[in-house]
Amino acid sequence: MRKLVPGIVAILFTVSSHAGGNGLVTRPSGHSVAGTIDRLETVVKSKGMTVFARIDHAAAAKQAGVSMRPSQLLIFGNPKGGTPLMNAAPTVAIDLPLKALAWEDDDGKVWLTYNSAAYLRERHDIRGVDEPLGNLEKGLDAMTKKALE
Repeated sequence: MRKLVPGIVAILFTVSSHAGGNGLVTRPSGHSVAGTIDRLETVVKSKGMTVFARIDHAAAAKQAGVSMRPSQLLIFGNPKGGTPLMNAAPTVAIDLPLKALAWEDDDGKVWLTYNSAAYLRERHDIRGVDEPLGNLEKGLDAMTKKALE
């Protein structure tokens, strides 16, 4: 039991300090939605990652004749980092590549949201790949912080 406590505390600290109970990490941005995603895209590319898509939800809504506040999704990843996770738990492929959403709330405040690595571990019961999961958590934290500067 004593051996389990530090691990459980570490997991709880990671989830509670960065993510809500739903596994989402949400951070405030001082930039516009488009500016936030621009900055994140620049950081992601500088790390050698691939940007697979950028979806402007508000633009799509406008084309459909409806309106919504600004919201953009960036889909990105790196097969070197994601493949070990998918080999360990194939269902994690539904959450990979990674996604980050910049969105504006009712008060005009912009936020950046993404899934925590701890959530992915729990959701898909990922085992045996602690290093790649740790790298994912650290990488997402560093990249989003840089983009939000």
